[in-house]
Amino acid sequence: MGQAEDRWPRWVYDEGDEPDPRFSFANERTFLAWIRTALALVAAGVAVDVIDLDASAALQRALASVLVVAGLARAVLAWVRWARSERAMRRGIPLPSGGAAAALAGAVVVAAGVLVLVL
Repeated sequence: MGQAEDRWPRWVYDEGDEPDPRFSFANERTFLAWIRTALALVAAGVAVDVIDLDASAALQRALASVLVVAGLARAVLAWVRWARSERAMRRGIPLPSGGAAAALAGAVVVAAGVLVLVL
């Protein structure tokens, strides 16, 4: 149990040394925080679609779609970031940067701006 052959994804665990568990747990907590953010974005998108706003149906649907797509993308990117960070720790190399967070922040700012203008 715990061998690289038994763990998925294999490309993360197939080389390097087992890192300090504290670092792996911190990486997992970061992953879970991004998953919570993704769920909040999806919930916000559903709420924008369901609540009757003083906006056209097309604008409301577009805003809801942007929020839901941003949430789904963040969930996928959270997993990719977790895997890349875990692999970097195992290899003893610097952790990868989190550049996708800037794109998410931009999408949220645009969505919030549209909501402010509509309300």
